[in-house]
Amino acid sequence: MKTPASLLQTAACAACIAFAAPAQAQFGNLLRQLPGNIGIPGVTSAGPAAADSGDVFKLLQQSVESIDEPKEIEIGRQLAAVLLGSKPLHPDAALQRYVNRLGRWISLQSARPHLPWTFGVLDDPGFNAFAAPGGYIFVTKGLVDSVDEAELAGILAHEITHVTEKHHLRALSAKARSGLATQLIASQLRNNIGGAISAQMLALGKNLYSSGLDQSDEFESDRQGVALAARAGFDPYGLPAVLQQLRTATPDNPLFSLTLSTHPPAQQRLELLEVAMGNRLDAHTGKPSVAISQRVRQR
Repeated sequence: MKTPASLLQTAACAACIAFAAPAQAQFGNLLRQLPGNIGIPGVTSAGPAAADSGDVFKLLQQSVESIDEPKEIEIGRQLAAVLLGSKPLHPDAALQRYVNRLGRWISLQSARPHLPWTFGVLDDPGFNAFAAPGGYIFVTKGLVDSVDEAELAGILAHEITHVTEKHHLRALSAKARSGLATQLIASQLRNNIGGAISAQMLALGKNLYSSGLDQSDEFESDRQGVALAARAGFDPYGLPAVLQQLRTATPDNPLFSLTLSTHPPAQQRLELLEVAMGNRLDAHTGKPSVAISQRVRQR
C-alpha cells in the first residue's frame, strides 16, 4: 500500500506530464520569443521585442508596484537573453524535459502558479542557479551533476521563491533608479550581443548576476523554499544538504566561486534555516534519495 508521500510523488509525476510541454518545443518557443540575436545559432531578431528594450528599462526606473505582470514577464525575457547569451542550453533534450517538468510541478505549488514558468539547464560546468522575473529559471549542468532529485527540488524551490517575491525585479528597479546602468554602459557597449537588448538592460543584468541579491532576499528564499519543496512532495532537507556541500567548497574553486561570492555564507544560511525549520517539517523527510540520472532515464 502506498504511503501519502509516495502517492503525492505519483501525483507529481502525473501532473508534470499533464502540464509540461516537450522540452524541444518549450525551449524552441522560448528562444524565438527572446529579443534579438543572443549568440545562439539559428536565433534571429524577434522584431518588436528588441525594439521595446529601451521601454523596459524606463519601466524599471519606476516603482515595482507600477510594473504589471505582462511587463514583468517581458523584463524576465530580456534577462533570460542575457543569461543565454553567456551560456547556451545543454543539448540533452531528455535532461531539459526532466528539469522543466520538475520545476513546473514545484511552481504549481507556489504563490504564483499561473506564471508562464520556464526551466532549463545551461551548458556550464559551474555550480550555479539563476532566476529572472516572470518565471524564467536556469540551473547549470555542473549543478545538476552534483545533486540528487530532492536537492535539485530544493534549489528550484529557492529560485521559484525569488520570482514569486519579485526579488530580482526589485533589485533591478533599485539599480536602474540609482543610475548604475548609465555608469556601466560604456564598458558593455563593445560586448553587446548584436544589439539584441538595450545597453542599459545588458549592463543591469550582468551586474545583477555578478553581484547577487540582498542577503535578506536569500534568507527569505531559503525559508520559503524548504516549505515549498515539502508542499510539492519532496524532502525539505534537500536544500540544507546543498548548503552543507557549499560549506565545504573553497572560494578559489572556479566551479563554486560565483555562487559563493553572490550568496551569504552557507554556514549562516544553515543556522538560520535550522531556527526557521525546527522540527516542523520532519514529517516530510526521510524519503529515499533518487539520482537525477535515474529520473532522466525513466522519462
